[in-house]
Amino acid sequence: MCGRTACTLAPDEVSRASSYRNRGGQRRQPRWRDGDADKYRPSYNKSPQSMSPVLLSQRHFDKEAPVDECVLASMRWGLVPAWFKENDPSKMQYSTSNCRSESLLSKKSYKDPLTKGQRCVILADGFYEWQKVEKDKQPFFIYFPQSEGPSQGKKEDQDDPTTSARNKENSEEVEAPGEWTGWKLLTMAGVFDCWTPPDGGEPLYSYSIITVNASQNLQSIHHRMPAILDGEDEVRKWLDFGEVKSLDALKLLQSKNTLTFHPVSSIVNNSRNNSPECLQPVDPNSKKKPKPTASSKMMTSWLSSSAPLKRKGSDTRESKDKQENDAETEPKSTGALQQWLQGAKKKPRTK
Repeated sequence: MCGRTACTLAPDEVSRASSYRNRGGQRRQPRWRDGDADKYRPSYNKSPQSMSPVLLSQRHFDKEAPVDECVLASMRWGLVPAWFKENDPSKMQYSTSNCRSESLLSKKSYKDPLTKGQRCVILADGFYEWQKVEKDKQPFFIYFPQSEGPSQGKKEDQDDPTTSARNKENSEEVEAPGEWTGWKLLTMAGVFDCWTPPDGGEPLYSYSIITVNASQNLQSIHHRMPAILDGEDEVRKWLDFGEVKSLDALKLLQSKNTLTFHPVSSIVNNSRNNSPECLQPVDPNSKKKPKPTASSKMMTSWLSSSAPLKRKGSDTRESKDKQENDAETEPKSTGALQQWLQGAKKKPRTK
């Protein structure tokens, strides 16, 4: 299963991190749907019912768009079927944050969007999973291995907010200035749907993360894992609902032994905790610091930076019990990507 994720990038950084090559071989940077960049909030500790960045084909919104054009959207985690009759999504009697790959064609909530080609890719720094240890549970943060260090030699125009994708969100898809050199985002396969309240109101786009049997290296933590799309080719095939039919797309949903992980503090157990400490590697069996891996050393370096960027407000859950409590605090750090995003004299991004 997958019940908690982290996504610490600002909207323009998500766009840069999810750049891809079109059929002509040009690297493109997807724009955000109008208004969706403002619906997304970076967070170290995202839970179901929050809004997350999702990559999908632009043809879902514009049938005349090029077949290989992608767009970013903010969608609610926890699929609300188009046929749901209540006016309040929280009245759903079952959880749809995850859907088993084995059940995609047998459960109406997922079969309908799948047969309509409503496939998407959920983006995140990584996800959390809990390992049962006797009477306790040890949380782990799971993510793509990070083989290269952050690039500090960015060109000035790439750091200038006036040329960022954030300020081009109302323009056509733009060509990316180059390869993304920061944290490699996790790309998880999902299905989405669009629900409109029966009494009228703004349509709600929501998604479910597809899960498969855990890969060999993750089985000791949990028996299920998100269906990972590894590489641009798999992402392209999953999103190309016109060329790649549903049954062929389902073949991409395999257990892949491509992820790495490290144990983290139990503070992540409470979704209201939203700080860099959620991602910090710990040694559950010792008070000493754990022996660092290449990826965890990179993350520790980013988390300990002393000059974080100013971010948008943190993610806020949309459930009733959350509304009755204080909203999550704004991240005081830029997350796992902060070191390469900031320069010694770089000014904070502004909206």
